[in-house]
Amino acid sequence: MGFGCNACGVTGCRIIDSPRERLIAILTNSFAPCNGRFPLLIFLCAVFFDAGSAGGALLLTSVIAGSVLLTLAASRLLSAFFLRGLPSSFVLELPPYRLPSFSNVMRHVWLKVKGFLVKAGTLILFMSILLWLLQSFDFSLTMVDDPAHSMLGAIGAAIAPLFRPCGFGAWQAVVALLTGLIAKEMLVTSLSMFYGFPLTATGGMVAAAMTGFTPLSAFSYLVFILLYVPCVAAVSTLFREMGSKKLAFFSIGWQIACAYVLSMLVYQVGSLLL
Repeated sequence: MGFGCNACGVTGCRIIDSPRERLIAILTNSFAPCNGRFPLLIFLCAVFFDAGSAGGALLLTSVIAGSVLLTLAASRLLSAFFLRGLPSSFVLELPPYRLPSFSNVMRHVWLKVKGFLVKAGTLILFMSILLWLLQSFDFSLTMVDDPAHSMLGAIGAAIAPLFRPCGFGAWQAVVALLTGLIAKEMLVTSLSMFYGFPLTATGGMVAAAMTGFTPLSAFSYLVFILLYVPCVAAVSTLFREMGSKKLAFFSIGWQIACAYVLSMLVYQVGSLLL
């Protein structure tokens, strides 16, 4: 369920009776790339690799497969060292499956499309306007010509040095990660605004605009996006399902630490090999 929505995946962990195993499942659920992360994964693969080539497809497949392997490895690590206990059996009675009617399929499709349109027309539109304002004005509310001198530029420049070991130390990339906490769909919009290319631009035009990235740093960026904290909706669900602020904050810190360490390893090891 986490591949569809991390919030739904966290809620789905309720069916696990063992508190220990339910906690492990919640802590590793966000490693599954939700629908909000897929647009950026596909976008960066198409920009830095030929979208129709085997390389681009292999990169996207490796990122998704890596998330599954990391979930298994992280579950084993938590079970062996931090949340020890005897494994319990798990039996779930499945209902009989029936072929859905066409009307039910269309109704569910419309509900999903309507939900995205409402989200895009409210939250994403509002955040896009807010980002434009923060990108266009400095702290004295004076319009700036260079976005690097704006409020967003100042915030990103203060945080960016922390991510230089990961290969993406530009303020644009860092601020885009912050906007992704609101909704992962915001990442593509943010990169488009900060690097100054239209969303309808071709891969070559976008790659030329995104001068702060190389194929290796873009791959490291993909790894970080794949693993770091999900959107606000998933985080709020996390606090509700955990029932403990201490465990919820531990989960957030655990996700950020995993994302940072693995993306840094990708970039540093890749730099030595290439």
